[in-house]
Formats: sequence, C-alpha cells, structure tokens
Amino acid sequence: MSNAALAPIDMNKLPKHIAVIMDGNGRWAKKNKVKIALGHRAGTENLREIIRSSSDLGIEALSIFAFSTENWSRPKVEVDALMQLILEFFSSEIDELCEKKVRITMLGDITQLPERQLLALREAEDRTRENGGLRLNIAINYGARAEMVRMVKQIAEKVQAGEISLDSITEDTLSSHLYTAGLPQIDLLIRTSGELRLSNFLLYQCAYAEFVFPPMLWPDYSLKDYHESICEFQKRKRRFGSREE
Repeated sequence: MSNAALAPIDMNKLPKHIAVIMDGNGRWAKKNKVKIALGHRAGTENLREIIRSSSDLGIEALSIFAFSTENWSRPKVEVDALMQLILEFFSSEIDELCEKKVRITMLGDITQLPERQLLALREAEDRTRENGGLRLNIAINYGARAEMVRMVKQIAEKVQAGEISLDSITEDTLSSHLYTAGLPQIDLLIRTSGELRLSNFLLYQCAYAEFVFPPMLWPDYSLKDYHESICEFQKRKRRFGSREE
C-alpha cells in the first residue's frame, strides 16, 4: 500500500475496533443486471481489500456482518450462494491471513450451519488462534438480541450455581459473556448503501460507536472510501456522555 493512500489518516488516532455492515450486494446485482450471487461475490472481493488495509494500518479489531439469523428466510438459491462463498473465502484467503498474523473469530451460533461450512469456520479459528495481529471477527448466523439472550442465560446459570452473586454483576460481567469478550468496544461502525439502521448487529458493543453511512453499495465501496470513513471518524469529538468545558 502506498504512503499516498495512507496520507489522510492520522496514525495516532486510529479506531481500535471497526464494525462493518456490508450492505447493498443485492441492489448492486440488480443495478448491474446480474444474478444476486454475483453481487455477493463482488462484495467478497471488496472485503479482501478492506481486511488487508485494516491489517496494514494496525487496526486492532475488524468485525463484519456476513450472515444474520434472519438471512435464512431469503430465497434458497441466495442462501446456497452465500454458503458456497464461505467455503471459497476461507479456502482462498486463509494462507494470506495467517501470513499477516490475522486471528479469526466467529460471532454467532455457527453450529446451525451445514457441516462443510461449520468445519471450515472451526478450522479457520483453530489455525489462527495464536496469531497476534488484526482480530477479524466474522458474524455468521448472528443476531444481537439472540446474543444478549445467550449472555443473560449464561450469567443466570452462574448465579444459580452460586459461582457469582447478583451484587457482583457489573458491565464487565456482561461484556465477558458476549461473543466479543476481550475485545475493545466498537469505535466506528460503517454501513454502506445509505441505510441508516443497525439491523440487530452488535447493539451492546456499539453503545458509544461513531456511525458513518456511506451512500455507495458495498461492492462499490473502495479502499479510498474506507480511508475516508476512518478520516471522518477522526474528525468526531467523542465525549462519552460528558461535556467539554
């Protein structure tokens, strides 16, 4: 990556954790008069560059929304195409991700995926577990409300078993029972295509995130756009509920 490409970014004010809702693959396919599977494929090609750039910049964590709990209701042909892309992505990218010391973590209930996809995801997690670079979190069969129900059940079971008391429960307790346990809270959330909603993605973790909503569809969201989103974050004054004197 050239220094010119990185010039606008203040390397001393990088967001530690970026979350991305990769929206617009279907509309991109419709606009370009191709099958929706090709829209998702184009979006996957774009994702590669974003991951590389995040690693090169030194971003600590990148969380991407790949497949929600609600996406199972989409047409079977689209779901099948997304499942195939999961296999292709890890098959083609895992070696480079390991070279860059990227650690892969899955967010969501991946046990509900078909066997081949489940094995591929678990293998990717196992192979990169000791890597100390970018934390790449991939949300698959993920929903934030389902995550919070899971969190409450786990904590309730520990209270019932006498492992913790009600009075000892803090925000740290909650955070430690989320899929993102051990990661910093999200600093920047990017959602492409101009849609202005979270769509049940990392609701707890986005409590004080800065939101950027680029208008372009995900396959058209370039590396230059990604850098501009980071620069937009760096212009924001983050007060976390306090007031500047």
